[in-house]
Amino acid sequence: MREKCGIFAAATENAPKKAYYALIALQHRGQESAGISVWKHRIRTVSGLGLVQDVFNGKALSSLRSNLAIAHVRYSTSGSLTETQPLETECCGKRIAIAHNGTLTNFLPLRRKYEGMGVRFHHSVDSELLGISFLRHLKETGDEFEAMRGVFNEVKGAYSVALLFDGKIIVARDPVGFRPLSYGTGDGHYFASEDSALRLFVDETEGGEIRDVQPGEVFLISEEGVESRVLAKERHHHCVFEYIYFARPDSTIDGVNVYQARVRMGMELARESPADGDVVIAVPDSGRAAALGFSMESGIPYSEGLIKNRYIGRTFITPGQFYRELKVKLKLSPVREVIDGKRVVLIDDSIVRGTTMRRIVSLLRKAGAKEVHVRISSPPIRHPCYMGIDLPTRHELIAAFGSVEKVREAIGADSLAYLSVEGLIRAVGKKDLCLACLTGEYPEWSFRFY
Repeated sequence: MREKCGIFAAATENAPKKAYYALIALQHRGQESAGISVWKHRIRTVSGLGLVQDVFNGKALSSLRSNLAIAHVRYSTSGSLTETQPLETECCGKRIAIAHNGTLTNFLPLRRKYEGMGVRFHHSVDSELLGISFLRHLKETGDEFEAMRGVFNEVKGAYSVALLFDGKIIVARDPVGFRPLSYGTGDGHYFASEDSALRLFVDETEGGEIRDVQPGEVFLISEEGVESRVLAKERHHHCVFEYIYFARPDSTIDGVNVYQARVRMGMELARESPADGDVVIAVPDSGRAAALGFSMESGIPYSEGLIKNRYIGRTFITPGQFYRELKVKLKLSPVREVIDGKRVVLIDDSIVRGTTMRRIVSLLRKAGAKEVHVRISSPPIRHPCYMGIDLPTRHELIAAFGSVEKVREAIGADSLAYLSVEGLIRAVGKKDLCLACLTGEYPEWSFRFY
């Protein structure tokens, strides 16, 4: 399971340079490509494959000068892996740059509809449809807000999006609010997938303000200033995995601090599924906050039993059992003094295919663990996601068709328990969540094809 892109937009002095630093703060949301588009009499985009600091080396960043910028880090959910964002396209005599986080569920029928009208698409990625739809409606209405209203009525799925065109920026969050989006003001106007990126530029102790963009809210940034309107709003279905795993712990999403929510998940897990253990350890880094919560509630001491190698990057290992185990050892190293002879309670945020967890359990046993009790701070993932989260197909999800006992046997643990859906909702403190990958109940709006 992977993060699903991050976007940024700014109307301020030195907008490209600030976009660069914001993308570094959002790097956890996508590591495949990065890009920045600016307006200086026309759209100019610099993007490439790799991490932010790899793409913007040398003169790449200094060549971008503007007070208007949109930016993107990508983890692909559709289209070619080589298609970077922001992407540019043309329609109705105008050119537009698009930075999008999410997935459009009715992309294919809408693309066929527009192609039947003679519109030419230049990219395979679904994000292009947002720009095409906006420009078509802008031609019809002559008003940016009415054009976005048309997009909301037409395009279904998940999208937080920034559009750059004609010396203006449009920023919008879809009417259901699947993906996060924050707005900050200080010495300029800033938008980012997570508010932790905005705090680089917005100081709330000195009069700056940061808030969530509401579902269905649209911002127009132009020479006349900034204007926002809520044009449409459905029942909120914010992705629960932003709280479980995707977002940075120091981010606050729709009024809920991610770190505190994860600690509460661990506490709820300890109440629901206690374990007889001597030490609580986390799978770093994703399980750490929940492990602290489990330890606080259970009274079992917490220790750093697995150390993560932060400098290894991607590993390309020859297939085979020896090399698969070597890959895990390169990324995670057990602290034998913490584990040897102990009943270990191992906390992680989720189990997807189960292969990594099986190898970690084996690693702990070889380090001397007497018992390994696995506790997961989310419910079993049993269904695919269509809203922009890169989950395997259902037949690859280890919990999709088997019982908890079968999963326990597969990973080799002495016991296994997951947090319940009810416990998760209590921990997050919100009921308006998208839980489709856990329950199979998909929000109706996301599949209401046009």
